[in-house]
Amino acid sequence: MAEPIIALDDVSLTLASRAGPVEILKGIRLDIAPGESVAIVGPSGSGKTSLLMIMAGLERATSGSVRVAGGDFMRLGEDDLAVLRGRNIGIVFQSFHLVPTMTALENVALPLEFAGKPDAFDIAGELLAEVGVAHRADHFPAQLSGGEQQRVALARALSPNPQIVLADEPTGNLDGKTGEQVVDLLFGLQRRRQATLVLVTHDLALAGRCGRVVRMADGKVAGRELATA
Repeated sequence: MAEPIIALDDVSLTLASRAGPVEILKGIRLDIAPGESVAIVGPSGSGKTSLLMIMAGLERATSGSVRVAGGDFMRLGEDDLAVLRGRNIGIVFQSFHLVPTMTALENVALPLEFAGKPDAFDIAGELLAEVGVAHRADHFPAQLSGGEQQRVALARALSPNPQIVLADEPTGNLDGKTGEQVVDLLFGLQRRRQATLVLVTHDLALAGRCGRVVRMADGKVAGRELATA
């Protein structure tokens, strides 16, 4: 059996608040294999997004072991963590997070430029074509529809050809038909690139398209099951 590409062992997250410490995650144990697709579901406040942010290295666990793409996230400094994330992890957010003063092409090329790729804009153009918005390359985010913005965000997340794609409610700001198109695109790209996909969603039909569903409640893993779709 292949080594897990994401391995969480007894992971907890406690954050400070005016009322005192708040336990967000409690003793999470979860292994995800290379190329696997996993949905994380559960009610609001169950810790889904916090768990995804720990996998991304955007939030530090309070305790436990977090190993992602061969890196020990509990031991890496911020600079090394940023390098590992930039090379290995693509993130798709619900709110797109595109740079408003950059064109679609520039947004997709940005992480490639940070990585020192001399052909950043050529690769970005190919990715925009792959997600079906090459004709919008010179448009700014405000000139794009929600679906087009999410396609650009998906192209940007995939630009470094990451081993892992993390998606947080990627259809949350889209209408039903547009959301379905983006999801079809996301799963198609994941299969073609043989990437690992971890998807946070409230949509159980969408979760069912993943190979496995992890249910969360009150900051804990409450259940695991193979998807039935």
